[in-house]
Amino acid sequence: MDFEAAFHDHNASLFRYVQRLLGDADVAADVVQESFVRLLSHPMPDAEIRRWLFTVATNLVRDHGRMETRRQRLLAESYQRPSVGPSPEEAASQAENVATARRALDQLAVRDQRMLLMREEGFRYAEIAEAVGVAPGSVGTLLARALRRFSAALEPSPRVGDAQDEDPEAARGLDSGRDNRRE
Repeated sequence: MDFEAAFHDHNASLFRYVQRLLGDADVAADVVQESFVRLLSHPMPDAEIRRWLFTVATNLVRDHGRMETRRQRLLAESYQRPSVGPSPEEAASQAENVATARRALDQLAVRDQRMLLMREEGFRYAEIAEAVGVAPGSVGTLLARALRRFSAALEPSPRVGDAQDEDPEAARGLDSGRDNRRE
């Protein structure tokens, strides 16, 4: 068998055939190449080469189709929708919450800040105690106090000029101590 002559005689027609089956020139070139590589390991009479190459190429096209179908199915099964970021309103709200928490945290003593942040990061009490220089048995109490101070710092302070601050009776609907029902 003269391989170079077989390649010269059958390459162009085999490529056209496979490209028409697949519709993709790159994949068709790969299939034709694989067909000729397999021909190298199967010596045969020159009269049978054309039929054998087209049979092998057809089988490779079929195998490629199965593999592509399986790959598409696996991709579809494992497809995860890309996570969509928060809406602008949610992002603004989240940014405001972070800023509020940061302002409240800044009002605390450094030790309270460190303890709360370390707790939030999952540190054990012994690790927190060592980092801030306190007894391990007092960490729970100190954390509770720090959390209470943090919560108090988060609460909005009453605004000056609120009706309740100026006249508590007016806030309840009483008019300068007079009961309007008697009139």
